[in-house]
Amino acid sequence: MAQVQRMSRLMVKTLRDDPADAETLNHKLLVRAGYVRRNSAGIWTWLPLGKKVLDNISRVVREEMDAIGAQEVLLPALLPKEPYEASSRWEEYGDLLFRLKDRKGGEYLLGPTHEEIFTLIVKDQVASYKDLPVMLYQIQTKYRDEARPRSGVLRGREFQMKDSYSFDTTDEGLAESYALHRAAYQKIFARLGLDYRIVSAVSGAMGGSASEEFLAPAAAGEDTFVDCPSCDYAANTEAVTFALKPVDGSGVGPVEELDTPDTPTIETLAEHLGVPASATLKNLLVKVDGEIVAVGVPGNREVDLGKLGEHLAPAVVELVTAEDFEGRGDLVRGYVGPQGLEKVRYIADPRVAPGTAWITGANKVNTHAKNVVAGRDFEVDDYLDVVVVEEGDPCPKCGTGLKLDRAIEIGHIFQLGRKYADTFQLDVLGQQGKPVRVTMGSYGIGVSRAVAALAEQSADEQGLCWPKEIAPADVHVVAAGKALQTELALDVSEKLGAVGVRVLVDDRAGVSPGVKFTDAELIGVPKILVAGRRSAEGVLELKDRRTGEREELTVDEAIARLAAE
Repeated sequence: MAQVQRMSRLMVKTLRDDPADAETLNHKLLVRAGYVRRNSAGIWTWLPLGKKVLDNISRVVREEMDAIGAQEVLLPALLPKEPYEASSRWEEYGDLLFRLKDRKGGEYLLGPTHEEIFTLIVKDQVASYKDLPVMLYQIQTKYRDEARPRSGVLRGREFQMKDSYSFDTTDEGLAESYALHRAAYQKIFARLGLDYRIVSAVSGAMGGSASEEFLAPAAAGEDTFVDCPSCDYAANTEAVTFALKPVDGSGVGPVEELDTPDTPTIETLAEHLGVPASATLKNLLVKVDGEIVAVGVPGNREVDLGKLGEHLAPAVVELVTAEDFEGRGDLVRGYVGPQGLEKVRYIADPRVAPGTAWITGANKVNTHAKNVVAGRDFEVDDYLDVVVVEEGDPCPKCGTGLKLDRAIEIGHIFQLGRKYADTFQLDVLGQQGKPVRVTMGSYGIGVSRAVAALAEQSADEQGLCWPKEIAPADVHVVAAGKALQTELALDVSEKLGAVGVRVLVDDRAGVSPGVKFTDAELIGVPKILVAGRRSAEGVLELKDRRTGEREELTVDEAIARLAAE
């Protein structure tokens, strides 16, 4: 027996117009269709229809996690400071953490993620290698103090997330747990009806080594990823690499200084000399934990500060200010070159390979230098991929020009290794009778983000269009007229419910058929069954919400058709 929801009794209020503050499709439609309402910036109430969609996604996630042997737990959202201080994430998360104190002055946070707490649970519960491997998960509310909450439920301060963690005694065991989660995620997103890509990623504040993201292509996406049209390579832009390819620079002449008045930018320098920006070397000065560092990239490329920050994490990276040049004769603003820098770490993109020659600053006002060769006239301390990836950059795998696209991150999996096990000394008794350090994996799915991603991907001009697996009902029955139509609509709804079909029936009195039809399209249940002009004959119209296909069926035919789907 499935539930029959009557719209005459359901708390749902649809809107004809988009909310004034809505910019993305999911924000507009989820509010207009009565799925969510905004409480304040980044904080949302899930109304009855929205809660059903959210619960259906959670059900799919839970079923597939259970299928790989993961065990569900529920951890507190209010967490003590000490574990996060021990892992350094109390500081690393910075302003993203919601921090609070109790009446006794004890410091707490609202959990953004739970690696520390899961590690401590396993440390308390597991003593021997015989107790491992183990995989634990929860579906819970998380909190992050986003500076600019936006895009509806896509980027909020409070959100629903499934996070799971694997614990193994060997790296091979971790790889197996990682593979199990990866396969489970593929099943989950296929069942949800999401179009997605699996891309290489960086671990960021989570730590660890191997890392992959599951991205749902969408115009509202805040992630940019690259996709190769010729092979299977795909990656978050922060994870794209460029091979270091040294060249023979032995034929390049000696360094020669050039008089270049009023050319403090790459654009003015290239114009003055009549050369392409790609012939110049851009040197960006940043501070890494307060120490000045120079970053060299070709003049026609931009430094990706997010990528640089990921490479140097957990160090804090920030741009230099005018005050940082004071008392530094080797740092001439607008004319910095890597040759002659004093006690400055020099990081370069692999495109600044040994043997490449550049036009760059001469560390003198209004002066540049040409024939400055990497490896001959200056040394690179570290090569890191730090440029902003552009359309057409070569695929690291096959060399074909890459394509750029926007996407919503819906899942992320990490091989954390022993970062948190080291922090909390998570050891078990091994097969040889000696302590063995446990290795971990961390795996997340954005449950509420999946709602937004599905709305973005599946909606059309009329409104939402949910896949059957997660829709709030299987069929939306519309009584398009007077008492006879309403009586038939309610009768067929009860019969459908009796055979296990989930029903949303629009039995509202005093609402015109036009408004009911518009609401049915907007709400987006996969099938729409109309009790209309042929109700007296016991004939209904069945419409497929996605394709628009219609057919007339008797009551018995409609019940049989819908029960079989």
